[in-house]
Amino acid sequence: MNNLVQLAELIKEKNVVDGKIASILGRPAQVGHAGEYIAAALLGIQLHQSASHASSDGRFLQGPLTGRSVDIKWYLKHEGTLDLNPTTPPDYYFVLVGPKSASASSRGAVRPWVIESVFLFDASQILAVLRPRGIKLGIATSVASELWIRAEIYPVQQNHVLTVDEAQRQRLALFQ
Repeated sequence: MNNLVQLAELIKEKNVVDGKIASILGRPAQVGHAGEYIAAALLGIQLHQSASHASSDGRFLQGPLTGRSVDIKWYLKHEGTLDLNPTTPPDYYFVLVGPKSASASSRGAVRPWVIESVFLFDASQILAVLRPRGIKLGIATSVASELWIRAEIYPVQQNHVLTVDEAQRQRLALFQ
């Protein structure tokens, strides 16, 4: 029974913190909304008014990708999968991930809200690579590690389509 009481108290604390996060995000305190907020603040992305927009979360307002659509993902574990929209893809996928993880049971695991790496995928390019491989496209699409390496923009700048400057690096480091 002590664990139940302790759990109830911790959930009350979490609800207070979630309320504070939601007041910053303007949306519920969910990792997806937080990832969208972080990416928008970091890169100058205008998010769509509706969180349920069909193919993207927003558009780049500045830099080399100005006007291009982007779908933002934040995965708390880097499991090598990416949710893709093969029918009406955005121009880019901007992906924040936590620590690398092998696919295994979640029993006893923790999924802290941390950002260890960031990737930028050109949607048309990744779909062009994955389609001929016969990989099932959609939710939790398996993406080969070499594609992740080529798409990395933080902490190692492999993809130079979008450069992460020192100020952006420092802001991303806040989430480690």
